[in-house]
Amino acid sequence: MLPVVPRAPLTAARSGRWGVILAGGDGTRLRSLTRFISGDNRPKQFCPLFDGRTLLGDTVRRAERSIPAAHTLFALTHAHREFYSGELDGFQSQTFVQPANRGTAPPILFSALSIARIDENALMAVLPSDHHYSDEARFTTALESAFEMAAKYPHSVVLIGAQASRPEVEYGWIEPGASVGDGRNDLLDVRGFWEKPSLEMAETLLRKHSAWNTFVMVGRVQVFLEMIAQAIPDVFKTVRQAGLWMGSETHIDESVYDQIPSSDFSGRVLSAENARLLVLRVHDLGWSDLGHPGRVLAVLEDTRSKPRWLEAWKQAKPAAVAASSEADSAVA
Repeated sequence: MLPVVPRAPLTAARSGRWGVILAGGDGTRLRSLTRFISGDNRPKQFCPLFDGRTLLGDTVRRAERSIPAAHTLFALTHAHREFYSGELDGFQSQTFVQPANRGTAPPILFSALSIARIDENALMAVLPSDHHYSDEARFTTALESAFEMAAKYPHSVVLIGAQASRPEVEYGWIEPGASVGDGRNDLLDVRGFWEKPSLEMAETLLRKHSAWNTFVMVGRVQVFLEMIAQAIPDVFKTVRQAGLWMGSETHIDESVYDQIPSSDFSGRVLSAENARLLVLRVHDLGWSDLGHPGRVLAVLEDTRSKPRWLEAWKQAKPAAVAASSEADSAVA
């Protein structure tokens, strides 16, 4: 069960904000560690990696600092029911359950369609539930800025990019263009996307002061819908036929997902629609996608409180620990 935390006040400015927490991923890359900690095959967003806290719980607290709690939707997958059923007490009416994991594009589309039916002028933020930020205050400042910039530039989606610090080949990169509007050097056009580039390309992108893609983004709900309709029209037409979320737990019919391929939002939509995008480049976020055990251990190196499982993992997996200690820090 999630603890009670301070929530964003429902001011006039915030009343048009909505959030979508993506919690339907399978977390296979971190499976060896999450199975060690929990004894089952739960995805990493439902695993108590840090002091008994789950990544999903941290994401909920993160969202509630900027978005009215009643305006947050949760994208889940049916196969994970035993793991999320107790985690989201109090939020059941704000969930929708996919019959299978078909990538990130279908749940973002379903969310946008559902929110647009309620408020066609809404600002929508998308937040992955399986990432970590060591500087939560800096993230909140960045998310608030993204909401402000999305309102100021209503035809764009604003991405939060973690300023790259090394030529990382396992992350997605956002190549920046020119500064936008008042010339502030932290808000830029997007020139292109690079998913897991070669080392040579990553070094080039680093020299260009590119950012890592945190996959946190904010924009008008109608802009999300326009981008998806343009980039993947077949998926758009099919998901639009589904019964939308209307204020209670919703299960998407299997027949809808049987008709669509797995679609990655970064690869299929953002990459194709970069003219509609802006990137808010943020330094020192302390961001990590926790894509493998070494990244989790790197995060824990910088924290005072160590989880109970850590010493047992080090004893059971000495080779993995040694490898992670030799690698560069995995935190942006």
